[in-house]
Amino acid sequence: MKTKKNSDSELKNRTAQQIENNTELPKLDLAKRIRNRSLPTDTLLELLHKETPRFWEMAEVVGKWVWIQFDDKQPPQVTVTLSQLGFHWNNRRQAWQHPCGEITDSSNFDPRRKYGSYFPADRQAA
Repeated sequence: MKTKKNSDSELKNRTAQQIENNTELPKLDLAKRIRNRSLPTDTLLELLHKETPRFWEMAEVVGKWVWIQFDDKQPPQVTVTLSQLGFHWNNRRQAWQHPCGEITDSSNFDPRRKYGSYFPADRQAA
């Protein structure tokens, strides 16, 4: 069945919306992302504390990995920033995860039970 194209439609694709709203996303530096993925836990936490204090406050250390979880979906700028820092999205755990140089196979158990976890922001003296 043919449909008529409605040229009066106010609906626009994502590219047209970004151009109209002038909200271009920052470019992802892939080489920097790869370097950041190999940072050890302490170095990553220092980087988060210095460059993205809000993410540092949310960071949970699970074993040697760092996780960041949000209640809602994040705007694209947050996604790009986390990706640039070396995090990847784990859909099963609904968390942004950073391997801190410790790339391991996927597991079906909750690593918090095996390795323990803590929030670095809770450990900092007020």
